[in-house]
Amino acid sequence: MHDVSLYSTNIKYMIENLVIVESPAKAKTIGKFLGKNFHVASSMGHIRDLSKKDYGIDLKNNYTPEYIIPDDKKKVVSDLKKLSKEANIVWLASDEDREGEAIAWHLSEVLNLKSEKIRRIVFHEITKTAIEDSIKKYRGIDYNLVNAQQARRILDRLVGFELSPVLWKKVRPSLSAGRVQSVAVRLIVEREREILNFASKSNYRVTGIFLAADSKDKIQLISAEANKRFENKKSALTFLEKCQTGSFKVADIVKKPSRKSPAPPFTTSTLQQEASRKLSFSVSQTMTVAQKLYEAGHITYMRTDSVNLSQLALNTAAKVISNEFGTEFSNRKNYITKSKGAQEAHEAIRPTFIEKRTIDAPNNEKRLYDLIWKRTVASQMSDAQFEKTTVTIDVSNADEKFVAQGEVLKFEGFLKLYIESDDDENGDEETKGLLPPLNTGQPLQFQEITATERFTSPPARYTEASLVKKLEELGIGRPSTYAPIISTIQNRGYVIKEDREGKERKYIALTLKNGKIAESQQTEIFNREKAKLFPDNIGMIVNDFLIEYFKEIMDYNFTAKVEKEFDDIASGKMEWNTMIDDFYKPFHRKVERTLEISDYSKGERLLGNDPASGKPVIVRMGRYGPIVQIGIADEKTGEKPRFASLLKGQHLESISLEEALSLFRLPRSIGDYQGKEVTVGIGRFGPYVRHNNQFYSLKKGVDDPYVIKLDRAIELILEKIERQNSRIIKEFSDEPGLQILNGRWGPYISYKNKNYRIPKKTNPSELTKEECMVIINAAPEAKKTKKTRK
Repeated sequence: MHDVSLYSTNIKYMIENLVIVESPAKAKTIGKFLGKNFHVASSMGHIRDLSKKDYGIDLKNNYTPEYIIPDDKKKVVSDLKKLSKEANIVWLASDEDREGEAIAWHLSEVLNLKSEKIRRIVFHEITKTAIEDSIKKYRGIDYNLVNAQQARRILDRLVGFELSPVLWKKVRPSLSAGRVQSVAVRLIVEREREILNFASKSNYRVTGIFLAADSKDKIQLISAEANKRFENKKSALTFLEKCQTGSFKVADIVKKPSRKSPAPPFTTSTLQQEASRKLSFSVSQTMTVAQKLYEAGHITYMRTDSVNLSQLALNTAAKVISNEFGTEFSNRKNYITKSKGAQEAHEAIRPTFIEKRTIDAPNNEKRLYDLIWKRTVASQMSDAQFEKTTVTIDVSNADEKFVAQGEVLKFEGFLKLYIESDDDENGDEETKGLLPPLNTGQPLQFQEITATERFTSPPARYTEASLVKKLEELGIGRPSTYAPIISTIQNRGYVIKEDREGKERKYIALTLKNGKIAESQQTEIFNREKAKLFPDNIGMIVNDFLIEYFKEIMDYNFTAKVEKEFDDIASGKMEWNTMIDDFYKPFHRKVERTLEISDYSKGERLLGNDPASGKPVIVRMGRYGPIVQIGIADEKTGEKPRFASLLKGQHLESISLEEALSLFRLPRSIGDYQGKEVTVGIGRFGPYVRHNNQFYSLKKGVDDPYVIKLDRAIELILEKIERQNSRIIKEFSDEPGLQILNGRWGPYISYKNKNYRIPKKTNPSELTKEECMVIINAAPEAKKTKKTRK
């Protein structure tokens, strides 16, 4: 079997130089640049991890970590040991950050490398020049960086291993907690509660379309908005009545030049945000694609909070801009990093060769590279220049005024190449266009004036990108941790990323036209969500428990303070053992105390009594999720409570008695079909129709389980049966377990619960039983994969 972990530029009996990197892809790229005296190998990431036994930490011996080599790394380690014994010099070329430094240290320890044999090299881009330069500037292992990484790993292990059992005993089995992840969940829970408690208020926005005649008596249109919002329908109507009888004129015209500067080059955080907005990438997807670009030598290192560019990059960008756009578009800029707790400040994320406009790579890598190229080059381009015009329109019989704004782009500058996206969800903003020539005192006529009811909006839910931005603002986490944090809270089920369709809302519009005021009622969809982060009920319960009993751990400032202490360890200002000791002793006492005193109700709420039976109605967290319970189990009478699951989007802390009782309307019987009862219910995977012990999903946004009728249910049943029938291409009466089926990726053979590919250019409907068996017998055996325990 080919070992993908090793790449070589020259294999000899004796290796003069062994270079060890983290990944096969990186090894392959570096191998192209080094001469025949170098052999390049990959460690496939970390080769050691903390033992799971007794935390993997010797608590009585100054928190000494106890490392083991996982089973899946033993072959890699064995190969590296053989190579390192044969090598004169071992060059440790793991990444240029704390994690990379720790990998270099683990390699030196496991391979028993003597210090005189080690050469530690780092580079923030994989180019021939950068690698050759790093070899000239080799150094030893930086133990301060290693200790900072170990401190983070040990602290997170202690918090996770001590907090999780508390949650198992006091909230629910199989739960887990993490130092930074729990704080990220807190942000999402607090935002959700802001939204749940938000009371929307309405006001009226008044806009008008005015007519102005130019010097040639040509009529021009001007859009303007009243300079205030009206609190209610009555005050808006009063203003429209004044406009009905009033006259209008241009009171003031102000023209001001303005400039817009380009955004700085990408850091890890800003790349994740912009890739989310422009490319719809998740945070982890962005990092995966960026890693591939880096390892292929296309971009600089993708974990950074620096916005700095090298002199070479600045000079190259200036040439590219001058050649492609003209010298007037070039404007050299040196950006300064301002993020809270910035560290690992090498370069911003940029193309390794800025003159290289495109790359030959898979589509997602091309798209991300294009984004990085545009952002880098745009950062060194001239400001965009505008002329903004503000026209104030007087109403003769009212204090309020209308304001029209126009904008003329005088010089494109960086906008010729790139426009940064933002997270603003305010739909009221309109693009400012060009205003016609006007004069002060010029009379205007209105064509139409409309007062539209608008509603205040709650704070926006977090997207993955806006959560990263918030974590960075608070100083929580570092470039290498944002993606794992967001993946972890979703994998644990505390947070769900999903779309929601929104709800319908009616609003009033008052329109003044042709001298008359007309009122109309219109509808709009609000609260529509796209890829937003919602806390699950269990996430809210765990959050509340941790805040009640471990307030310090959940404090944003405390979490940022810990990050600062990691930085101090990395710079040699603090001893890592001391930092762990100062944290762990009071924390451990708190854990023991919590196990003694806490009695948590798991988010349980008494909503009231069921009007029909008089029994209490309770909402709480059940074994498989949030439930409503009517009544309490009575051992004497044998009476059992009734249960119903909450619907998606319903919260234990906000569901009303009426909403809870409505959940017991299901399942409901809606009639018979082919002599069997048809019922409608809601299960783990949503609402369904049940018939003859088969389940048929209701269509999202189309079918309501509370009102669906028998004829529609039969339609759904027949649709599914038809889909299942069309899935079968061919069956064999003398071999019941053999079928030729249509699948997601095309036709295939199914036999004894295993699937087999049909060769290309073979007509599946013409295959005989014997031909199918030939294909089945010729198929390679499926690879056995080891199951890993979480």
